[in-house]
Amino acid sequence: MSCYKITGGRPLSGSLAVHGAKNSVLPMLAACLLVPGQCVLRNVPDLSDVSATIDILRLLGCRVDREGDAVLVDASVLNRSDVPEHLMREMRSSVIFLGALLARLGVAELSYPGGCELGPRPIDLHLTALRTLGAVILEEQGVLCCQNGGLQGREICLSIPSVGATENAMLAACGCPGLTTIIGAAREPEIGDLQGFLRAMGAQVEGAGTSTVMIRGGVPLHPAEYQVMGDRIAAATYLCGCAAAAGEVELTGVSPNTLSAVLACLEEAGCTLHTWPDRMVLTCTAPLRGISPVRTAPYPGFPTDAQAVLMAALAGGEGATLFVENIFDSRYRHVDELRRMGADVQLAGRAAMVSGVGRLHGAAVRSTDLRGGAALVVAALGAEGTTQVSELRHIKRGYQALDRNLRALGADICETP
Repeated sequence: MSCYKITGGRPLSGSLAVHGAKNSVLPMLAACLLVPGQCVLRNVPDLSDVSATIDILRLLGCRVDREGDAVLVDASVLNRSDVPEHLMREMRSSVIFLGALLARLGVAELSYPGGCELGPRPIDLHLTALRTLGAVILEEQGVLCCQNGGLQGREICLSIPSVGATENAMLAACGCPGLTTIIGAAREPEIGDLQGFLRAMGAQVEGAGTSTVMIRGGVPLHPAEYQVMGDRIAAATYLCGCAAAAGEVELTGVSPNTLSAVLACLEEAGCTLHTWPDRMVLTCTAPLRGISPVRTAPYPGFPTDAQAVLMAALAGGEGATLFVENIFDSRYRHVDELRRMGADVQLAGRAAMVSGVGRLHGAAVRSTDLRGGAALVVAALGAEGTTQVSELRHIKRGYQALDRNLRALGADICETP
């Protein structure tokens, strides 16, 4: 079983281009099903989640080729509308195929999706949204059988701003005649990115980035080319890595505006930040200090995906910080592993009190999920001694060449068998 071997205490320095956003490209790949012909997505990261999505597209009948960071998807011929259980279990976001298949074929059959075990994440909102548009969905023995029961644009009210449900509704609405209005939509930048791709295909979509998204469906669509935005969570991870290890790092290809909540926390902790429209520079020359309570929330609040990496950086600093996780029930699975490195973290339900210990120490630790695994790498960068991080399959779901990129910035990290 391979692992990352990291010897900490080496300041980071240099410039890094951030890869494309995982949370943008996955729904975009599903959106390629909406039109016959070849779509081209650029700045697509080489991730296991992307590979799993491509496997699903190929199984459905698409021709998919990769040329560098571009992925070409030809959905001219779709010869099936079902996705088998073994592919669905690879990742939770595979549920996004429901909306795309309904819009294109009027039928879809999927099992319940898998992904990281972060506590209950029901897809009820997805199903309710699609049923509102006229889909007939039967649930039998863990399989969702969906059919067109008279798809028509309607008003969808989401009880919480679910990113996945918003995206699924947007894709399905492209195949529904009339106007669909999504009330209470999620506002994450990746939804705006999906809107940009849909517009490039000729779809009439507006409002992404606000709580009301409108789609006029039934209009002719055509193949398109599109550049995927930079991954803001990967950027947050590299920034926290630099904050933990000290040094100065420039990140390019990602908008600082998508990371406002994270940047504010890092500045409060003692880092210096300079930003431009598509790049940022972080400098850290002293131990991090405790900051005001960090409460995860839907965008533009502090992202739950960045909670673990910021916690890891602060655990090796000074002072105390309270974290409150408001999105997922089991988002503290990395805490026991951080404790192996000497972290002082006390848990009480959704709250975690982190008291900086000055410096963590190396240990053998295990990735528990995607962002938890990244947090262990962040912690190791600033720790004394050598850390071994195993279960890399979690990390590789969302980070392209994490070890190589960190080595380019001066970190002592390698992957060993």
